[in-house]
Amino acid sequence: MLTVEKIGGTSMSALDKVLDNIIFYGRSKDPLRNRVFVVSAFSGVTDLLLENKKTGNPGVYHRILHHKDFHASLEQVTITFKQINKKYESLGLDLELANNYIDGYIYKARLYLENLTNILSSGYIDQVDILRVAREILASIGESHSAYTLAAILSNRGVNIQRIDLGGFDCHKPLTIDQRIRKAFKHIDFSQSICIVTGYVKGTEGIMREFDRGYSEVTFSKIAQLLKPKEVIIHKEYHLSTADPSIVGVTNCNPVGETNYDIADQLADVGMEAIHPKAAKPLEMNGINLRIKNTFEPSHQGTLITSDYISPYKHVEIITGTDRMIMIDIYDPKMVGQVGFDLKIMHVLQQHGVSYTFKTTSANSISLVIWERDLQKKMIRQLEESFTRVISEKVAVVSLLGTNMDQIGLLAKSAAALSSAGIAIKSAGLALGKVNIQFIIAREDFRNAIIRLNQEIIYLSETKG
Repeated sequence: MLTVEKIGGTSMSALDKVLDNIIFYGRSKDPLRNRVFVVSAFSGVTDLLLENKKTGNPGVYHRILHHKDFHASLEQVTITFKQINKKYESLGLDLELANNYIDGYIYKARLYLENLTNILSSGYIDQVDILRVAREILASIGESHSAYTLAAILSNRGVNIQRIDLGGFDCHKPLTIDQRIRKAFKHIDFSQSICIVTGYVKGTEGIMREFDRGYSEVTFSKIAQLLKPKEVIIHKEYHLSTADPSIVGVTNCNPVGETNYDIADQLADVGMEAIHPKAAKPLEMNGINLRIKNTFEPSHQGTLITSDYISPYKHVEIITGTDRMIMIDIYDPKMVGQVGFDLKIMHVLQQHGVSYTFKTTSANSISLVIWERDLQKKMIRQLEESFTRVISEKVAVVSLLGTNMDQIGLLAKSAAALSSAGIAIKSAGLALGKVNIQFIIAREDFRNAIIRLNQEIIYLSETKG
């Protein structure tokens, strides 16, 4: 039975575990076939090419963005690739061939980028389009390298491999993303081989433009839509757990056995992605189940995410959140009773490409929570020009999530747990569906809030009923 699986960047950087715990696990000498692996770049590589996803530290792209020479930065990426190659020589990688491959790829990328920067310096074309193309080119390099490395190692071990590089460096025919994927898989005989596929795919619409750093999961999702397996798998370096083990401790949380796509969306809303929401939707709509597995615990069944799962017991499944948010409060005495007043606010946010994750209202004020990275001085000034008072504050969001947690007193119990820890609640809310209870608190209270809620909120096991 065909499976489509994605291997994340941190997992790829433990390639020996990928081989033992994912590809060869439980198969001994049985032929490897009917499996499609979509691979991310090795951990940290895309950060060097673009920018650090967490800290924002600049990569090669930022040299181009600021009209600086990028050659030294790109050469450093080449050195990093060759260091990675050396690391996996012991797994069966032919080091000379691997280094020659990356030299050839970087050489082509450098030519493309030099042409782009020359056009940029001419001033005859909108730089936004050129910069988007530069991001596409740079993004493709990491996945091409990781796919080549894994495919080469497996091929040297006698596995029948189909390496599919969707980056399209040597294809100059204009194809959409979907067209390129369909073309690549058109004549594959899955019964005779396994496929190693790049997480980046070249397309006329530009996969980076819409999905940015979530593109590899979108590629994975699009391949699943085409091939229609019953279940797809994402291999990560951790379990999807009831709380963050790094905060509450590994002995104070458990892997989540089952949940649904609604909860996956709630997780993504606070930055704890089981899967990119734009990758999850097509899977959900096509009735494809998703399993999240821990690369380092191959015997564990992981978390199964389906469209219709509802826990048979009322309980909180996950406690999560983030301390990287901003709360904006907009006050105006003309607001009360005025129909569509918040529409003016939404128009401002839309103009600046900002989405909010939380909203609450009173007679004369509306409070919104957005990601700190989305805060823009121009947006705040525009709001200040339109309304009487606008204030903003750095905050954290803590969420209780569950497919069936409509328990009387849960909100009160959660608030009491925070209060007993000396944590003030700035705002709180839950929608009618009651799958997400959110508390807005001070940033400095974030870790303590997660720990205290994890201690106080009882997780009912199936054995308890």
